[in-house]
Formats: sequence, structure tokens, C-alpha cells
Amino acid sequence: MRVAIVENMKNTPLGALGIALSEAGAEIEWFRPWDGEALPQDGSAHDALVVLGGEQSARDDHTHPYLPELARLMRRFESEDKAVLGICLGSQILARAYDAENLLGAAREFGWTTVGLTEEGKADPLLSGVGDAFTIFEWHSDTFTLPAGAVHLATNDVARNQAYRIGRAAYGTQFHFEANAEVVDGWRTEFAVTIERIAPGWLARYPEIATRDAAAAEVAGLAIARAWVGTIRIGAALREAS
Repeated sequence: MRVAIVENMKNTPLGALGIALSEAGAEIEWFRPWDGEALPQDGSAHDALVVLGGEQSARDDHTHPYLPELARLMRRFESEDKAVLGICLGSQILARAYDAENLLGAAREFGWTTVGLTEEGKADPLLSGVGDAFTIFEWHSDTFTLPAGAVHLATNDVARNQAYRIGRAAYGTQFHFEANAEVVDGWRTEFAVTIERIAPGWLARYPEIATRDAAAAEVAGLAIARAWVGTIRIGAALREAS
């Protein structure tokens, strides 16, 4: 199992997703276009593609000129029936790849929150194991319209499109299911100034909030991570059978 990971800024660890990939014995290759590294040219060397979050918007081509190419790459992997995962910014770039509208600054969320599943989400392989609603970590200000033909999987009152699927196994999640307690604890230190600006008082209340929400989010996040890794295996089996 060979997985390409595209990083859009520093300090975006894999958390629960890394645990699930390690359990599966996956071979991971990192790509850091924000730091000048080239993106994969196609999907020939990898079975799956992950695009992580970042501080830029999905339309910041003037500061991150690789974004159009990354959108095309996500679409190319999906066209080859390979598993694709866009987390937060990654979900917004995936939406862009399929000609949806990116809505900048339209939906700010930060911290642990509740996300509910649609009827389609309750039956989807990615989310069917987390219950009708679950606690998960959010950190975004942008959102997007649902791409034409996409299956709407999850929602909440702030950002209607919390998760969706295109084709068999191209998923976008606006929420950070990878952000387990270790990841969030690191972020609160690394990005303390930013967090205090966007969520005044959250850092002071962190011990109380984490005690209430972190464990439930960790369980849900790992279940989602393992389910997504399962889509890689299914895709490999389908390609082999064909």
C-alpha cells in the first residue's frame, strides 16, 4: 500500500490517520509543495492520495501557485478509482477540482464540535461506524458548495458540507478527524497566538474542554481513519480483479 501525502503547511501531523496507515503497513511518501517540492505527476507510483489542511484558502493561487495542479491531481487519482482524501483545506481543494464554489470566510469553526450524518452518510463505508452524530475537531473559516454528483455525508449548523464522497472513494472531510489528543495538544502550543485571536479564552479553558471532548473525538477519528484505509484495500483488489 503506497500512499502519497501532500502537506500544505508545516506542523500538520497525521495523528489518527498515521496510526491507521501504520497498522496497514502502508508506505508513505510526503510531498511539500508549499516548500517548493514537486507534486506527483500522476498516480502510477501510489495507491492513494491524501491532501492535508493549511492556512491558505483553496483559491490562493497567487501565494501558492501549485493549487490548480493539486486540484487536477486529486481528480486524476479519482478518475483511476484510487482512494483520495482531502482534510479541511484538502476537502476545499477537492471541491474546487470538481468545479464547486469555494466560499471564503463564510463558516468559521474552531475546537471540538458535533457533526451529524445524512442518511447517505449513515450507510457510507467511511462514516457508518461513528453513529448518527459524533464529536470531532474543527479549524476552518472557509467552506464550499457541494460538487455536482457528490454524495453529501455529514453536516452541522455552521458548515453544511462537512463530508462528501465523489465516485467510489474520493472523500472530503471539512473536519479534522486525524486530530487526536496528541495533535491538538501540539497545535495549542505551536499556534497559541492564532488560537487566542480566533477563539479568545479557549486556551485557558483547554483542560476542561479536552477532558469533556478529546476522548470521544479520538475514538471517532480513528474509526474514520481505519475506514478510509479500508477503501485503499478495496480499490487495490478491484484493480487486481480487472
